[in-house]
Amino acid sequence: MAAIAVERTLSAFTPLTTQRLTLRPLRPSDAEELHRLINDWEISRTLAEVPFPYPRELADQWIASTAKQLADGAAYHLGVTEQEGAREVIVGGVGLRIDRERRAGKLGYWVGRRYWGRGIGGEAARRMAHWALANLDLDQLEATVAEGNLASIAILQRIGFRQISAGRESLLVRGGAHDVLHFAASRDDLFDEPLAAPDAPKPLLLVAACALIDSDGRVLLARRPEGKRMAGLWEFPGGKLEPQETPEAALIRELREELGIEIATACLAPFAFASHPYERFHLLMPLYLCRRWSGRPAAREGQALAWVKPEKLVDYPMPEADRPLIPLLRDFL
Repeated sequence: MAAIAVERTLSAFTPLTTQRLTLRPLRPSDAEELHRLINDWEISRTLAEVPFPYPRELADQWIASTAKQLADGAAYHLGVTEQEGAREVIVGGVGLRIDRERRAGKLGYWVGRRYWGRGIGGEAARRMAHWALANLDLDQLEATVAEGNLASIAILQRIGFRQISAGRESLLVRGGAHDVLHFAASRDDLFDEPLAAPDAPKPLLLVAACALIDSDGRVLLARRPEGKRMAGLWEFPGGKLEPQETPEAALIRELREELGIEIATACLAPFAFASHPYERFHLLMPLYLCRRWSGRPAAREGQALAWVKPEKLVDYPMPEADRPLIPLLRDFL
């Protein structure tokens, strides 16, 4: 890629942050520091495609390739950095390779040996995993770990991954096939709270939702942002009812807070409802239709918005409770 194109790609990606770490695209100026960390047998023996010794020029080639993959949306390979005084230093790397057909991403990570024992790997992997499921069109994350890599196995289990199988794969520096463990994580694995006791009754969750319909007959969907349960799925705007609140009052309040629009009660028409048993609660959700409001809908809570034609609603992954409402809405419109 030309230098200007590389800079444009790097600047277009907003770095991911934690309390102490920054996950950002690698830059050509990172090559020397990256090489010092990864040219280490203890690092390369845990990574499937990293040779040892690691040639210095390979660091330049790798960084250039990550910019192209980032621009193409094929993979997100980020440097993990922290501050040492006023200086930013690379402490490791985290990456996600995208399989669009399977709507899956393969997670990988490493930490320089001098930074081991500080929880950096888990912190970076968790941040990447949560961001990916909330912002990319993925349903599942996967990871493969050499059977004896106990530290990496512990990280995956701690952030919500579950082992799904075992097998044998080639590791470049070790030569031949070696025993590996395969892990996977869905939104439920990463975002859900622990289950209640098996005999405990499920609480009833009352939620009101609204299908805003514009003059072209399109419906507004909102994507749940990172940090919320079921992040990354698309839904009708709305929210939970407060105590003693009617569904109409809840929608007026929620749509003002979420989208910055004003709606009169008379403009809300009851249409259908969803009753769905989730593992942790039972959802009851009336869906209203609305064709008139004041103001222009704008994302105020970090959510993505999309105006969607009725026949295209099925192309957007939605929570289980919302899905049965799609054919009803499509046929009506």
